[in-house]
Amino acid sequence: MIKCIGLKSAGKSMTNFQISVLCLIATLAIYFANKRLYRRFHALPLMPLVFTPILLVLMLVFGHISWQNYIGESHWLLWLLGPATIAFAVPVYDNLAIIKRHWMSLSAGVITATVVAVCSSVWLARLFTLPDEIQRSLAVRSVTTPFALAAAKPLGGQPDLVALFVVVTGVFGMAVGDMLFLRLSIREGMAKGAGFGAASHGAGTARSYELGQQEGVVASLVMMLSGVVMVLIAPLVAWVMF
Repeated sequence: MIKCIGLKSAGKSMTNFQISVLCLIATLAIYFANKRLYRRFHALPLMPLVFTPILLVLMLVFGHISWQNYIGESHWLLWLLGPATIAFAVPVYDNLAIIKRHWMSLSAGVITATVVAVCSSVWLARLFTLPDEIQRSLAVRSVTTPFALAAAKPLGGQPDLVALFVVVTGVFGMAVGDMLFLRLSIREGMAKGAGFGAASHGAGTARSYELGQQEGVVASLVMMLSGVVMVLIAPLVAWVMF
């Protein structure tokens, strides 16, 4: 039987390096094809952040490809998360006037949202008697990946679980955010941006820029501030809650 993208049918002659390179090429090809598809149909299930991971998981499962082989030559894509996050600061700098007008409400909202996210995540995990390592990994799920991985170290979270929880949180928040804003009658652009940035970080920020420049700027700022706050309070969270 011919397996996905022919990796198994190629036989044992294929090295791990060759498989890793093919996985990298497949990842980029799937992402850019998915991006074009989303631009054409603009349906939420087709968003690259939603549809591309599903296709990649199917590729790994049906191609019988190990995570080690997949990440071998694709690890630099994860590294790019850092520069990509910092790049969100550019439009923030270009719109400093908005930030100066609302710095107090934004700061209070960021601190409150971060603390509530940490406490609710850990307490719900304990309510369902989830293992300790899952509780520690869930504690940082509300901030974007580079900050979450840094904050997870003093907490003792598992990097793989942290990355998974962050992605799921971001995609879920992005998917239901518009519906929640509608149900709660939230129409103010800044409020939407702050909500997306605090609750669904990178995915929510991308969605905010689709709504408008102001929404995107606020989401970018809130996402970065939430990450900084999470990293700063992580040792305290570890001491108090674990």
